[in-house]
Amino acid sequence: MIINPTPAELAARFTPDSKVVVLTGAGVSAESGIATFRDKTTGLWSKFNPKDLADFTAFLRDPELVWQWYQFRKDTIQSVLPNAGHFALVEMQKLFGDFTLVTQNIDNLHQRAGSTRVLELHGNIERNYCISCGTGKEEITELPPRCDRCGGLVRPDVVWFGEQLPVGVLENAFRKTDECTIFMVIGTSAEVYPAARLPFDAARQGKLVMVINPEETPVSVLSGYHVFARSGEFLPLLVNEIRKQFETR
Repeated sequence: MIINPTPAELAARFTPDSKVVVLTGAGVSAESGIATFRDKTTGLWSKFNPKDLADFTAFLRDPELVWQWYQFRKDTIQSVLPNAGHFALVEMQKLFGDFTLVTQNIDNLHQRAGSTRVLELHGNIERNYCISCGTGKEEITELPPRCDRCGGLVRPDVVWFGEQLPVGVLENAFRKTDECTIFMVIGTSAEVYPAARLPFDAARQGKLVMVINPEETPVSVLSGYHVFARSGEFLPLLVNEIRKQFETR
């Protein structure tokens, strides 16, 4: 493993034909000011454990409380903007014909920045659906919201603790991992499964794995490179170098 390569050194490993998969996590969003589940919550919600609210049983027991929590989170997310790391990934997408962004984040910031090839492993807080008939619901005017079609309870379209990830999305993520030549782990500890399997599978298959994260991760020992930096600081430099090198080849 090479530690802290320069942007130019890392950029040299890419070609226009590279098939790139990027896995992002909470660290990317934290740079926009979104607290992770590991951060201490302040104010009204400080007495609650987020794991007790991101739970289907808790939702059935007190749907209004869970919805208040998610409205609080949604309001927080909507008050922030995508950061330089998000925008750099949009530019990176433009450089490769085969580029897939796999995210564990539910905040929609990648899409707000302009990314279009996004696989959302844990859902999206901007979407909601009825637990009885599956019908989507966009506008929330009451808590807890009810389905316009059947009157059933509506929940956020996010994956809660103990729930399975969306099968089709996960299958696509593993398929793109099998097909890629470069796998990037950005802003995530790579400890939450099954998402954490992706970089390990890539490494076992001999794909080049790059980690950009301020702390060491379990996958670091299997990676070719680890850049100990924030994504918003390093990614713009990396993308600029990739573009420059492509133009001179």
